[in-house]
Amino acid sequence: MSIENYKPDFLLTAAYRLNAESLKRHGIRAVLVDLDNTLTAWNNPDGTPEMRSWLAEMKATNIKVIVVSNNNHDRVKRAVDRFDVPFVSRAMKPFDMGIKKALAVLGEKPEDAVMVGDQLMTDIRAAKRAGVRSVLVQPLVTSDAWNTKFNRARERRVWRKLIEKYGEPEWQNAI
Repeated sequence: MSIENYKPDFLLTAAYRLNAESLKRHGIRAVLVDLDNTLTAWNNPDGTPEMRSWLAEMKATNIKVIVVSNNNHDRVKRAVDRFDVPFVSRAMKPFDMGIKKALAVLGEKPEDAVMVGDQLMTDIRAAKRAGVRSVLVQPLVTSDAWNTKFNRARERRVWRKLIEKYGEPEWQNAI
């Protein structure tokens, strides 16, 4: 396992810190975003006013947004339908299948997109495999669904290796 496969390109305190101006400055035209604990809290699929405002900004500035989630179709559809956001469910992250499908849906190339998620082991690894830049965000809530807890344990070991090689992470409020 090469530790570089898990090193995010950017560290942000929240997905909503991505703004259209900075995305365009980085040549990013599409944001692929994880659902649980990234776009919405895993236990609050209704989202927040901040999330709705962020989605509105992306839409108003022609930045494409698509949800890329490992959850099943019905769960993701129920969460994003009211926000008029396309999605890829059962994305199979850490593999790149879901990211490639999302890029095809949006008609974008990997170099014009960024994957945003809260997990090194799934979101960041899948982005690296797909050749897409990556943004790791702090989870929206500190608790996780039962099926994420295993990944978090593995993630702690990977974090130790990343810190050993690159130093303490510096979480930013913007990229």
